[in-house]
Amino acid sequence: MVYRDDYFIRHSISVSVVILRAWITHQYSSGDLNVKWEENLLHAVAKNYTLLKTVPPFERPFKDHQVCLEWNMDYIWNLRANKIPQCPLENDVVTLLEFLYASSGENTGIVKKFLRFQNRELEATRRQRIDYPVFTVSLWLYLLHYCKASLCGILYFVDSNEMYGTPSIFLTEEGYLHIQMHLVKGEDLAVKTKFTIPLKEWFRLDISFNGGQIVVTTSTGQDLKDYHNQTISFHEDFHYNDTSGYFIIGGSRYVAGIEGFFGPLKYYRLHALHPAQIFNPLLEKQLSQQIKFYYERCAEVQEIVSVYTSMAQQGDRRQEACNLRNSYLDLKLRYGRPSMCRAFPWEKELRAKHRSLFQALLELSLVTVPRNQNESVLDIGGRIFEKAVKRLSSVDGLHQISSIVPFLMDASCCGYHKASYYLAVFYETGLTVPRDQLQGMLYSLVGGQGSERLSSMNLGYKHYQGIDNYPLDWELSYAYYSNIATKTPLDQHTLQGDQAYVETIRLKDDEILKVQTKEDGDVFMWLKHEATRGNAAAQQRLAQMLFWGQQGVTKNPEAAIEWYAKGALETEDPALIYDYAIVLFKGQGVKKNRRLALELMKKAASKGLHQAVNGLGWYYHKFKKNYAKAAKYWLKAEEMGNPDASYNLGVLYLDGIFPGVPGRNQTLAGEYFHKAAQGGHIEGTLWCSLYYITGNLETFPRDPEKAVVHEALLYYVLAAETGIEVSQTNLAHICEERPDLAKRYLGVNCVWRYYNFSVFQIDAPSFAYLKMGDLYYYGHQNQSQDLELSVQMYAQAALDGDSQGFFNLALLIEEGAIIPHHILDFLEIDPTIHSNNISILRELYERCWSHSNEESFSPCSLAWLYLNLRLIWGAVLHSALIYFLGTFLLSILIAWTVQYFQSVSASSSHLMPARVSANATDPTASPAVTPTADASAQDQPTITNNPEPRG
Repeated sequence: MVYRDDYFIRHSISVSVVILRAWITHQYSSGDLNVKWEENLLHAVAKNYTLLKTVPPFERPFKDHQVCLEWNMDYIWNLRANKIPQCPLENDVVTLLEFLYASSGENTGIVKKFLRFQNRELEATRRQRIDYPVFTVSLWLYLLHYCKASLCGILYFVDSNEMYGTPSIFLTEEGYLHIQMHLVKGEDLAVKTKFTIPLKEWFRLDISFNGGQIVVTTSTGQDLKDYHNQTISFHEDFHYNDTSGYFIIGGSRYVAGIEGFFGPLKYYRLHALHPAQIFNPLLEKQLSQQIKFYYERCAEVQEIVSVYTSMAQQGDRRQEACNLRNSYLDLKLRYGRPSMCRAFPWEKELRAKHRSLFQALLELSLVTVPRNQNESVLDIGGRIFEKAVKRLSSVDGLHQISSIVPFLMDASCCGYHKASYYLAVFYETGLTVPRDQLQGMLYSLVGGQGSERLSSMNLGYKHYQGIDNYPLDWELSYAYYSNIATKTPLDQHTLQGDQAYVETIRLKDDEILKVQTKEDGDVFMWLKHEATRGNAAAQQRLAQMLFWGQQGVTKNPEAAIEWYAKGALETEDPALIYDYAIVLFKGQGVKKNRRLALELMKKAASKGLHQAVNGLGWYYHKFKKNYAKAAKYWLKAEEMGNPDASYNLGVLYLDGIFPGVPGRNQTLAGEYFHKAAQGGHIEGTLWCSLYYITGNLETFPRDPEKAVVHEALLYYVLAAETGIEVSQTNLAHICEERPDLAKRYLGVNCVWRYYNFSVFQIDAPSFAYLKMGDLYYYGHQNQSQDLELSVQMYAQAALDGDSQGFFNLALLIEEGAIIPHHILDFLEIDPTIHSNNISILRELYERCWSHSNEESFSPCSLAWLYLNLRLIWGAVLHSALIYFLGTFLLSILIAWTVQYFQSVSASSSHLMPARVSANATDPTASPAVTPTADASAQDQPTITNNPEPRG
């Protein structure tokens, strides 16, 4: 800060303002000197500061080091000695949210974290304002309801101690804004606005902080001219450090979020701006308008349903009061056609506008509809949806999609958002309806806002991959996925109604398809026979199939309990004893019996079953509140490799009730959650995801990426659009096998779309990579060929251990393709060792053979054999010795041929004169021929075989 940069002083401090602070605090009893100065300042009993004058870096003098540099070092330094350093281009505007976010009003939201500025000037300014915040928040909102609790989260800061910081903005149950700040002295201060914010209308909320002054503005309308404004002033010092924690948009484990939609959200970290200076337009104008129109239409639908239901129920009550009770009337009421209200009090235009709704209401029996208005509307929506889906399940169900779309719209408006997800998939894929991406997004967002699980999975998947015009946003994807993930463990431990166990079955896996059965199937009958004979494994499998409805068997919990009990009491099998104890504890399909359950649990644990040891810890934690015994059993189970025990130990540390350990210990809790997650524990994975998304623990650095036939076709499309890999590959397989169905009903390239989706999943099957490799190699419909991507797909299949991947790569080389070096590195093939295509071919065929599952000759082994035969033959043909021998033999053959022809010619010349002499008396002979002339004639053939050129 005193001298200029030189060879020895490389980075002198460049500052614009120096603040010298002094404060007095009481001495800490612990004597800890490692407390941060910010924390000391919070507890100061007296404090003061002064500004020091600073000298700009290039006005400072050089320091005399009294050292001489070598000429070369001095020359190099002088080349850049007077180079003016440039700060990196950076501004203070952060876009926290770009696309619309559907907030369901639950305890999940978007997590964002600010980093320190790279620009030293900006970072210095930020640090100076820790006790004098200057910033602006601007966000768009569309609220459906005010908060149902005391507070609902909009945008709030959580510091490193998991406490609310500055700023924290909430919505109250009356519709006011609750703005909370953390003071320098360690306390919290909150204020409530004098005006309420609008419902079912898009508005922009702008809040600017300038020291102790807060300006709150809500603007509505196309030109944002209609607004409410309030200025609030304080004399306290606010503590503000936006990098010492993380921001949450919506809900979290501390508070539920709002019910509605978030639009674009911008955060100006170092500026207090007037609303006119803020640039934060509502980018998705068409989509936001569609959301507004949707809820306006739904308000009409809900009013019609509510009034109609009330009128119908009142009419039924009057009829019941007039009729005498008898058996005939009871039977008529139970089995007869429901009475219908023919006279509607609504105008003709409204009835024409909602024709499908009135038709559905006329066909429904409203006797059993709940009296509560909200429940009755939801119940009617569910019934409309069920009737529509029943039509989809018919033989020509897919042909009826366009006709049932209006009914699904009405069901969606009634709050039954399974219908919203169906509509989203129909419009996004063009399933027998014109493809409409805007309507698909609308119903996906509406379903997500209504907490429909498949809609949330669909939104999470689309944002995770950045497909179908959804922007890539891992934090936004995490918000949707975490909503589903928090409910999944509850589903696993709770048996409700017709809930069945979901199995992943690939349509190309013949072995798995063979074991699907029914109650009269061979597999089920064989298991039943073995179970009757006392086979413990068969009893357990049979009980599981009946309890959860697995492998095509109808769910029957009562029958399952009988097999659990029989196995537990007869076979002494620890797994069966444990399963029976669990259902007795929970009373699932049987009356609760805690005493017998505990005896069975102890018995299973004594046999060394780690699940039972963990179960004992759960018993003492849940029922006895004996945390010492619970920890003892969980530690033992954790040593035995039980992931549930690891999770439970983490909970003890997180809640601060681990025996002998004072207070909460999030670091140890995180370690145990990580162990549980590695064992496949869902809730442990959830906690790890939360730690990765917030980055508040040193052991979990922030990393958002870590932190997502007719009737069959319909349901595979519904599941595939949520990002479920098995459904995607199965749907692509169906479209491949039945292209007529895909062409007739879907408005997208089904095979390409879903195989392409599946290969981007974490555990994509190798055959999906092979299929995509083939599609890139040959081209598919309107998709062009791409040999490079084809090679990548085959290489990924090979890396997964699929022999076909190696075989296809080898065939590409045979056809003259060149495998890039990065692909060879990917396959761990060293290009320096395998420097030519022949060597690479041999390596690929050898790996292909080693990964082949066929015991007899396989295509890989035959290809390897054929390659080596070709190499041997080529070596034979190219040998120098063979070349010499071949040339020698060829010379001998030519010499022998010439000699042979000469001998034949010589024998012919001896025969010709004898023939002439013998014919001397012939009158046709020429007497003028002399022997000399004859000799020349005898040589004629030789001359003829060697003609001379003629002029």
